[in-house]
Amino acid sequence: MSKPLKIVVAGPIPRDTISTYENDIIMRYGCVTHPVIALSKLLADEGSVVPVTNIHQKDEAGIAKEFEAFRNVSLEGINSKEDRGTVILLDFKDQNNREEKQLACMNPIRPKHIKQHLDADAFVFVPITDFEISLSTLKHIKKHSKGKIIFDAHGATTAMDVKGHRHRKFWVDRDEWLPYIDVLKMNLEESQCMSFAREYEHEIPSIYDENATEHLDDLAEHVLKKGVSYFYVTMDSRGCILYHMQDGKVKKDWIPSIKVDKVVDTTGCGDSFAGGLAYGFAKYNDPVRAAQYANILGARRTQGKGWDVFKTAEETEAIRESSYATDK
Repeated sequence: MSKPLKIVVAGPIPRDTISTYENDIIMRYGCVTHPVIALSKLLADEGSVVPVTNIHQKDEAGIAKEFEAFRNVSLEGINSKEDRGTVILLDFKDQNNREEKQLACMNPIRPKHIKQHLDADAFVFVPITDFEISLSTLKHIKKHSKGKIIFDAHGATTAMDVKGHRHRKFWVDRDEWLPYIDVLKMNLEESQCMSFAREYEHEIPSIYDENATEHLDDLAEHVLKKGVSYFYVTMDSRGCILYHMQDGKVKKDWIPSIKVDKVVDTTGCGDSFAGGLAYGFAKYNDPVRAAQYANILGARRTQGKGWDVFKTAEETEAIRESSYATDK
């Protein structure tokens, strides 16, 4: 019998209040919660999922209740001792664009929070703000664990001002982080936050351009040369691009999206995508198959407000086979 898989998902579990683009109000615990529950359903009896996070003490019971139906989720990585968690308000203007406000700052996840889980097969980091994951944590894992480090760039490219408003920022110190990341994932907007000029004249151009992809190949070459093994850029409903090295050259693969019914809520899609990558690498060590699972989990997240959007391994595999019949 093979060893059970273990996947750690690290980042905040914010108390979210979401106003959807159709003016529905959703209140739930988010971020880490999405990939944890998706992975719990996929792994079932094959393994466990460990959320690692720092939370408010008053959220402890509510978060425990969120996970109580998923018996392969271990709560030992949830820490409320410092009473420092995350509270977020999200106001969607359309199905992809939103205004964000953050009303609490989680204590950063440091090596002491992760040291009991260094036996994990994969570590998924899904920060939403730039202070939530310490670089020392990634360094500690690289030194003491064989688990794959999957990192979502959303946090590294997002800052919070003193009024709680959340803004995009350039990931200026990216090269300090890249050698300690195995799998880097971001969306197109975040990729533009990693591709900045040496100097700008008068005004910095807007990064909100879904057609601006000319920077990606050069960015991918830089990222891979700095030590990242697999680089994924999501393109919303179009799918995602995978970059990796093959025979000393950068190889580029396009993995198309999954067709879905009407989009209900896109909150947590990126987090769910990262969870799909972790599943594909931990179970199959296959970057293309990992992207397929990632696309499926991201797409499934849009299909409702509850956790029933995520399916079992058998159901998810059926979706994968029907959607990618000619692929792996």
